Amino acid sequence: MKKYFHFIFLVFITVNSVGQDPVVDSLSNLLNKSAADTNRVRILLNLSNQFYFKSPVKSLGYSKKALELSRKLKFSNGIGASLNLAGESFRVTGNFPEALRMQLEALDLYREMKNSDGQANSLVFVGVIYMDLSEYRQALLYLVSAAHILQNVPSSPLIAFAMANMGISNNFLNKPDSALYYLRIAKTKNKEFNHPQLTSLILRSIGSVYNNAGKLDSALYYYYAAVKNSTATNESINLGAGYLNLAQLYNKLHQHDSSLFYARKAIVAVQRTTQKSKILEASSLLVGLYRAAKNLDSAFYYQDVVTSLQESLYGKEKFKQLQVLMLEEQQKQQVLQREQERSKNKMKMLALFSIVGIILIIATILYRNIRQKQKINQALEKTLTDLKATQAQLIQSEKMASLGELTAGIAHEIQNPLNFVNNFSEVNKELLQELKEEAGKGNIAEVKTIADDVIINEEKINHHGKRADAIVKGMLQHSRSSSGVKEPTDINALCEEYLKLSYHGLRAKDKSFNATIPIAIGTDFDNLIGNINVVPQDIGRVILNLLTNAFYAVNEKKTLRQAQGDTHYEPTVTISTSRSPLPGLAPSPSGRVGVGSEGRGEVTINVTDNGNGIPQNILDKIFQPFFTTKPTGQGTGLGLSLSYDIIKSHGGEIKVVSKEGEGSKFIIQLPVF
Repeated sequence: MKKYFHFIFLVFITVNSVGQDPVVDSLSNLLNKSAADTNRVRILLNLSNQFYFKSPVKSLGYSKKALELSRKLKFSNGIGASLNLAGESFRVTGNFPEALRMQLEALDLYREMKNSDGQANSLVFVGVIYMDLSEYRQALLYLVSAAHILQNVPSSPLIAFAMANMGISNNFLNKPDSALYYLRIAKTKNKEFNHPQLTSLILRSIGSVYNNAGKLDSALYYYYAAVKNSTATNESINLGAGYLNLAQLYNKLHQHDSSLFYARKAIVAVQRTTQKSKILEASSLLVGLYRAAKNLDSAFYYQDVVTSLQESLYGKEKFKQLQVLMLEEQQKQQVLQREQERSKNKMKMLALFSIVGIILIIATILYRNIRQKQKINQALEKTLTDLKATQAQLIQSEKMASLGELTAGIAHEIQNPLNFVNNFSEVNKELLQELKEEAGKGNIAEVKTIADDVIINEEKINHHGKRADAIVKGMLQHSRSSSGVKEPTDINALCEEYLKLSYHGLRAKDKSFNATIPIAIGTDFDNLIGNINVVPQDIGRVILNLLTNAFYAVNEKKTLRQAQGDTHYEPTVTISTSRSPLPGLAPSPSGRVGVGSEGRGEVTINVTDNGNGIPQNILDKIFQPFFTTKPTGQGTGLGLSLSYDIIKSHGGEIKVVSKEGEGSKFIIQLPVF
């Protein structure tokens, strides 16, 4: 039943003005045999539907009978459908107050029934009435509400009709981009149903958008296409409107003969379908054309038609009726809106009370747990207090835009030299055990060899211990309020140092990892860069962070590929540098970029990997503080944010280019003066 009435509402789509007599005869015979029940209501509605554009007066007669019977039977769906059809008949014949009254009554009925399909149909019809009254903003309110409901209705032709009228309204509001947007959506959705009336409506409406935009050739193309479609499908609903569009456009082009030709065809077509508003439009155009042609008799005739129709359509009495209806509907909408607001507020209050209740329950449980833990171990309270204090300090330091949060990165950076210390310590332990065994055997030569290896390893432990000490000092220097003093720094050497550090650190943690690093140690440096003034600890942190992320990305992809049985993937991480002139500068004769002995330009550092890449939907978030794609516990989300701040403090830029599934490229650009 619901589906039946949903399709009967969209009457202009289902009517065919040619070849309906057998259908009418068949329905009339059924009507004569039917009892006064809901089935008779359906037959009356079908008959009203058949005469909708063919004879609106007859259509109105059948819909009124259907309405009267539906009210007696208390048949709600029948009442709503009858009101919709009768309202549309009144609209076509120019009785806008009665049309609006019936459609609003149908809308109220469907709201009481909580019938969303019926509401959508009534909303569309109300919107169309407001369009006929040139109230396009008000029309859009109803059409948008209908479209919102219809988005959840599968395979509904009404959504295309609603979108088309939204496009037409936007065109009259001088919003051509929005108009074309909605009309193209309507055209796409109509392909599923291919209704001739809707096809013609969309085509001529697109033509009107181009007409208003001054693209008259395009407008003519779409107007002719609409007329051609109406003629080919024997539909007369939009035929008269299409002829009228052509007549108006040719009049605009000062081709009065062509304009008069199509205006006459238009008046014949619209009179056949009894569309009073279109008859008024065509008659108004003919008045001007006949006056220009000095055919005053015809001009006076159509002037009388215009005067009569204006009074019939927009007379004072009808205007008053419309004002009363609009005011009543506005008051209803305000009441409905207040009720919705009250309902929302109630839901918010309930949600708030629920949240408060949950919080109280959780607080009670936590309090009991804390009290129990205090009884078991008082030291736990002190540890918890210290942890909260540390977290508060971290958050405060972020708000102060300082670099204090680098404390979180100390453990990450110091891990690399500590790995070497731990590894060589383990090796020395094994060597000393061997030395002890060989000494017990009296093998002095082997003891000396092992002792030499131990000494070498101890030197390496000492070297990496000092390296760890340097990193700690560097990190502590970063944690001060100042970002440090710029000093001449060999960027190539800095990049090479942090590449080795991050690569070997990862190898120390994961013996199975094997990244292909091209050009020996993985560098492609521009040797003409020389030294540039930067804070080396800051830039080093940025480079280390990008390289660590790159190695993490390729290692993650390699692990996934191996799990899938793919052994051909080779993880690759590269770092390269280059120097280019600033805009307007040219290389000096020596080949160095810039002007004078110092030179000016821009140094670029690229860190590239062939990992999984970064999804496009999060690409613009990666430099935000605390944003991370790593699993919980593997990343703080501060690395790239701090790197961004460091590069900005140097007057440079950091960018990312990524393609999901293929890899990422981070680009650091530092100005050189």
